[in-house]
Formats: sequence, C-alpha cells, structure tokens
Amino acid sequence: MPSDGDSAGERGITRRAALSGLAGLAMVVAAAKLGAAKLQEALGKHFHEMSPEEVARLIARLEADVRERYGREVTIGNDPPIPGVEFAYALDLTRCIGCRRCVYACVKENNLSRRPAVQWIRVLQIERQRGTDVFESDAYYDPELVPQDGYTYMPVQCQQCRNPPCVKSCPVKATWQEPDGIVVVDPDWCIGCRCCMSACPYGARHFNWADPDIPADELNPQMHLLGNRPRPRGVVEKCNFCIQRTRKGLYPACVEICPVGARKFGNLRDPQSEVRYVLEHHRVFILKEELNTRPRFYYFY
Repeated sequence: MPSDGDSAGERGITRRAALSGLAGLAMVVAAAKLGAAKLQEALGKHFHEMSPEEVARLIARLEADVRERYGREVTIGNDPPIPGVEFAYALDLTRCIGCRRCVYACVKENNLSRRPAVQWIRVLQIERQRGTDVFESDAYYDPELVPQDGYTYMPVQCQQCRNPPCVKSCPVKATWQEPDGIVVVDPDWCIGCRCCMSACPYGARHFNWADPDIPADELNPQMHLLGNRPRPRGVVEKCNFCIQRTRKGLYPACVEICPVGARKFGNLRDPQSEVRYVLEHHRVFILKEELNTRPRFYYFY
C-alpha cells in the first residue's frame, strides 16, 4: 500500500493536493453561485479596507441584528479619533478603596457578558508592606467592608501601550492602535487564536468562551463599531477607554463612578489637562515598565 508520503509520480496525486483541490473547487462553485460582489460581502473586508459606504452598510446590518436579538433600539456609531488628542489615564493608589464600583460600571457601560462573567478591570488587593508587588496580590478578596486596614488596592486594565505586544502578535491584524492611542479590536476580524492574550503582560484581554449573556433591559444602546457593541462567542475583547464616550468628550464610565476621585483621564497633549498635571506634580509608577510596552496608563502617589 502506498503511504501518504508517496510522491505524485508514484500515486498520481497526494492526499494533501487532492484536499486542496477540492477546497479550491468549492470556492469556485461558491463564487459562481454568489457572484463576485456577494462572495466579497460574505468573506468580508478588513476595517481599514472598507469604504465609508461599506462601513455604513455594516453598521446598518449590525444595528438590525442587535435589535432582533435584544428587542431594543440601538445606535452604533463610528466616531473617528479627535485630531490633536492622545488619551491617557492616571490612577491615585493612595485614594483607591477597592470598592470595585469601576468594575461594575465598566460591565454595564460596555455590554460585557454577565454569564459567563467578563470583566475588563481587575482590582488587586496588596499588603501595604509589599508596595506594588502584583505577584503577591489577591484579585478575589471578599471582606465585609473595604478598605481593609493594612492593604492598598490597585486596579489593572488595558494599559493602552505605545508599543503594544498584542498588536504585534495578532496574525490577522484584528487589533491595532488608533491615532488617539486607543488599542482597538475588530470582533468581525478576530479569529480567536488568543495570541494577543499570550502576548499581553497585563492579563488585560479576555476571550468569549460562550455567547455573551446581557439582559435586554440592561443593554447600553449607545454603541461604537470598535467598542461596546455586543461581541460574539469565540473572539477576544478588552478595555478601549470607553471609546463610545471619550470620542464624544465624555469621561470613561469608571472615571465617573469612582466615589473617591482616584481616577483621572484626559488629553496627554494638552498642558492644561488633569492627567498632565498628575504626571508633572506627582510620583508616577508604570506597571512593568521594564518590558518597554510604554503604557498610557499611569499610577501615582
């Protein structure tokens, strides 16, 4: 019996070549049935290759899909980066009390799955004597009241790096950095390989293992194409600085909800911005600075 490794001359054709030929034939048949335009629509285009008209049609289709699924009227925007703006975040470690209100506000604002639970923000509890040693922290603390004596609290989310390893690792360019510094993910282009999750040193990316569960009456109807629209099973998602809000001049939901004012946000290029004041007048700590990811997320004392 000839083996799989026999040459084409001995067998006429290899199994691999036969399967490849059948796959190609299937594509030809599909193209003949659909036509070139329909086939292109079925296969899709990368976001950066789409014309404004194609983006508008995509948004209309997505809005219809969300309305059908949730029975709610929704608006999916596509606000572009604001010229001259580079977003940055600063968090006061001396003020954070570990209440996790930021976590829950993020879930609600960004249409995150409730079951299984997806949370873009993790709050770490660290013994005060350990400083900022995240390797000796507890993300599952559950006391009756917070803050607890002898502990500090350190929220961790996407650091919106200037040198993002997640972007470099994506084999299909489903994630990229926008001119305003926000690293986005296109859920329509993501193949769920999770290479970006392995590359991220902050554990800031999350995989949808199941169809997201979002109660219809809790759905946020104000959405962004590259932001908080419901994501399907099998793709990766992450914090995007509430792109649906910040590109309209609003604060991220986590900033607004913080009861102690520990979170600061603004335009890094504006000398009068709150975040610039923090960087110029406080002691600043960058998480895992030695990795040269160059975050736009700063911790300060």
